[in-house]
Amino acid sequence: MGKNLGVLIHGAGWVSTQHIAAFEANPHTRVVAVCSRTLEGAERRIHESGLTGVAAYDRLADALRHPDVDIVSVCTPQHLHAAHTIEAARAGKHIVIEKPVANSRQDLAAMRQAVREAGVRTVVSFVLRWNPLFRTLKAMIADGALGRPYYIEADYLSHNGSWWSGWNDARTVEQGVSALLVGGCHAVDALRWFAAQGEFEAATPTEVFAVTGGYRKGLTREYNPILNTWIEGAPPMEYDGLEVVIVRFANGALGKVTVNADCIMPYRFPLRVFGDRGTVFDNRVWSHKYPGQTDWVELPTICPDSSDVTHHPFQAQMDHFVDCILAQRESHCSLEDAALTHEVVYAALESERTGMPVRVTGA
Repeated sequence: MGKNLGVLIHGAGWVSTQHIAAFEANPHTRVVAVCSRTLEGAERRIHESGLTGVAAYDRLADALRHPDVDIVSVCTPQHLHAAHTIEAARAGKHIVIEKPVANSRQDLAAMRQAVREAGVRTVVSFVLRWNPLFRTLKAMIADGALGRPYYIEADYLSHNGSWWSGWNDARTVEQGVSALLVGGCHAVDALRWFAAQGEFEAATPTEVFAVTGGYRKGLTREYNPILNTWIEGAPPMEYDGLEVVIVRFANGALGKVTVNADCIMPYRFPLRVFGDRGTVFDNRVWSHKYPGQTDWVELPTICPDSSDVTHHPFQAQMDHFVDCILAQRESHCSLEDAALTHEVVYAALESERTGMPVRVTGA
């Protein structure tokens, strides 16, 4: 089959480079249009990506009328994801949605309704589900190597700041909301992913308790973990940089997430999975499958150890989504599934305000 699905890249920032590369490499898709806040921005992304014969737009409504668009990749700042997803769904397009998908329960509900009414396919970029370590561990869990997972820990340790092109939007309460929503939602999704035993199953959360702390909120002194330098007079982060979240799942498992945007260190994504027949520490495994084991078995694989989008497995995610569209099936990381990850974040925000555990209703 030739290239038969046209892709509109909406948003021309850092992550769009990887969406473009992945869709251009898939044999069934081609990028036909790029849309940005300015025409110059769209044209610059087209040129820098080496694309030819691709239309540039500065209004989503105009881009959606392009006759060859079948898929829309929503790569805009997070506070715009909901409106852009709804607009794309109403135009009948399949949609890739960068995380986080929505800043509130109300926006998330409106997105889900629009997608349901349109009957289009979706995938949310919890891209670590396609990380090689994640895929290997998930297959091992499905095979019973750890037995029944009963406790999972995942930490998102990233001193987000001006080194990131999207920081000026994400640092505010109005547009970023919280450290957990901006980046820590990856770790929340990891809890759901590894708490379930099915190879393509994520666990259903039922209760959340969360607290906040840290020191960085409101400060204008900022650390750059890429260059290991300090910046004075930087625009401040408006929310607490440290959040600790406990999650209870319907299958009885518990999970703990720490998101730490205050840490003075390079990016890390530590992972621990405890089962009743084995344990995982990052890429090290202790399992009943290895009788006579005297030391941890270390998996020689790619770990989620970089915040650089070029390190993330977008190719595998987009290939999966294209397969879903062609086979007319839902992704395991559709908007409907990813909504439960976001519900944990919204419940955590409520728990932080009230000091009480919060039930997760899901629907």
